[in-house]
Amino acid sequence: MEKKLVPVTLLTGYLGAGKTTLLNQVLSNQKGYKVAVIVNDIGEVNIDASLIEKGGQVTQKDDNLVPLQNGCICCTLKVDLINQIIDLIGTGKFDYILIEASGICEPIPIAQSITMLDGSYDKKAQIARLDNIVSVVDVARMADEFGCGENLVKDDIDDEDIENLIIQQIEFCNTIILNKVDTVTPEQLGKVKAIIRKLQPEAVMFETNYGQIDVDEILNTNRFDFEKSSMSAGWIHELEEADLDEEDDDDHDEHHHDEHEHHHEHNEDHDHDHEHHDHDDHDEHEQHGHGHHHHHHHHGEGETEEYGIGSFVYYRRRPFAKEKFEDWLDEMPKGIIRSKGIIWAAENNNDAYMFEQAGKQINIANAGQWVATAPRRVRAKMMKEDPTLVEDWDEKVGDRMIKVVFIGHDMDKEAIIKSLDDCLAY
Repeated sequence: MEKKLVPVTLLTGYLGAGKTTLLNQVLSNQKGYKVAVIVNDIGEVNIDASLIEKGGQVTQKDDNLVPLQNGCICCTLKVDLINQIIDLIGTGKFDYILIEASGICEPIPIAQSITMLDGSYDKKAQIARLDNIVSVVDVARMADEFGCGENLVKDDIDDEDIENLIIQQIEFCNTIILNKVDTVTPEQLGKVKAIIRKLQPEAVMFETNYGQIDVDEILNTNRFDFEKSSMSAGWIHELEEADLDEEDDDDHDEHHHDEHEHHHEHNEDHDHDHEHHDHDDHDEHEQHGHGHHHHHHHHGEGETEEYGIGSFVYYRRRPFAKEKFEDWLDEMPKGIIRSKGIIWAAENNNDAYMFEQAGKQINIANAGQWVATAPRRVRAKMMKEDPTLVEDWDEKVGDRMIKVVFIGHDMDKEAIIKSLDDCLAY
């Protein structure tokens, strides 16, 4: 008989979005679940006094634990989240775990930790499963700052790019809660929804005030799947669906390496390790890549067009001149909210680079070597295993390319393309 795993829901969202309010809603209407709630700071939760257990076995000196009347418990998020979850489940008192992440926390590392407990890595550690990742979005903030194409970076946030964090929280989730909808106009709400749908076309979306939502949409939803969630971001969909013939004047087959971005993204998200340059990595990515071409979703296309939210893929089989591209980044055109993809630099023909931008934050990291750099024997084996390599291969440049998706608001597509073409080395 299959072992029953304790489901886990992860709440994410930037500071002030309404995670704590939602948390209190769940605790007040948990429908019989015995929930262990893990929060970043109990002092900031302000759990309703009626929920706090009178007395209890935990001494007042332990301010990291608050027992609740309904059989639930609230405790502070520890560095070693895995052991914390194991200990809570080991008590046998709880049948659900709800984690409220810090507002400045990236969701992927937490998700990776939790999924280690579903038995996929170690059958002995088969005790919990990640059920749902919920991203709570402050609609008012998005409308005032992000939705209007302005940067969210504030002087009082040291070394943190708020826009990048919010985008990560939106891109990697299964459920999006648009909170505080009564504080914006229908026009503002529509614009925010259009932006979010471009960034994350697959997640279930709800509109709320004060985090009021049916608990069944938060707990035990069976929505989370790591692979699907990893591939659900809007930039991946754009790379898969784009008709690159419209963008490319080089008359080359455009479909090659949709999966290349997936491979590098997978490594980047899971290990933050950009030194994976051996050819086995390429072999693995070619095996996995084409399984994702079935994503053809067009959520809210009319809505995104109505509010000026658009996207396009820049694709060339020529390299950037490094200095020219760096100058372009310093003066990046307005309206670009998110961009990501693979780039080729003339100064280094061996290595591919993963380019990523969200708001003011820009990152370029080594993403491994091009397949074209592999020995002929290895290359022949890879082409035999993946015929698309043969179909898309360029006799002069092999698999080298620039392929970047741009998502933004009121972008001047033709001007951006021309300015990028001016950065090409030849």
